[in-house]
Amino acid sequence: MPRRDRPRRAAFAHLGPLDTPIPISTGTAALTLETDGSVLLDVNGVPSSHLHPDPEHLVFEYMRWMLLVIDRHLAELPGPDASGAASSPPAPAPHLAHLGGGGCSLPRAIAARHPRSRQIVVEIDELLAHQVREWFDLPRSPQLRLRVEDALGALTSWREKRFDVLVRDVFSGAVTPPELTTAETAAHADRVLRDGGIYLANCAAPPGSGLMADEVATLSTVFPHVGVIAEPAHLSGKRRGNCILLASRRPLPEGIDRDLRSDAVSVRLARRPQVEALARAGRVLHSR
Repeated sequence: MPRRDRPRRAAFAHLGPLDTPIPISTGTAALTLETDGSVLLDVNGVPSSHLHPDPEHLVFEYMRWMLLVIDRHLAELPGPDASGAASSPPAPAPHLAHLGGGGCSLPRAIAARHPRSRQIVVEIDELLAHQVREWFDLPRSPQLRLRVEDALGALTSWREKRFDVLVRDVFSGAVTPPELTTAETAAHADRVLRDGGIYLANCAAPPGSGLMADEVATLSTVFPHVGVIAEPAHLSGKRRGNCILLASRRPLPEGIDRDLRSDAVSVRLARRPQVEALARAGRVLHSR
């Protein structure tokens, strides 16, 4: 449905206090109400999530890119039998997992766009997890379940072939915890994904750090198909930004780069030679 034809959504009715520190398990959070009714959530002084009254409207660019890939991937999964034949078993609901929750902007958007989906969000901060469900009226389980746990602990505990999509969006301050960027972690991501499942990781790489290349090299030791979504200046290492790393045992969904061209930001899916060059330049990261 074109955005201009969507019904207007009511603003959030159960927000906590605005523009003031709110105690959470790991420190403090802050809520800022924008003129369009959206809310910016800061966690320990760092922007964590931006939630709009329309759940499908994602303000953070990298989340829009993730949703675009997820839309493409879920479209390739078996869907409900259009014939409605009673003898046909129903198609299984897509299962998605998110390492890192914050305000649950992306899971909320997926729940609105793919109501059959089943999602689990892992958030280490217990108070924040309870508060964001109330503040932003998040869908309830089984559509969206919140699990309070360390991300790596949850990942290693999950059984094999459980999820169609696994998202990593975990930060300690402005960086991803190193233990979540290793080849061992990538192997666990591969283990919990169903055949043809896709792993999406938010990578914030400072210029000159080589982090993007290191992560591409590391993922390439586990997954035969690795991609990078980034702005050109970020891809060339000229400035900091969020890029999205994609990894799968099957070719990445077609049409991603074409869809990206409609985004407000000039962003592209890196060409295969660029990805291969990053993999050669990077170091494979291992757990200590």
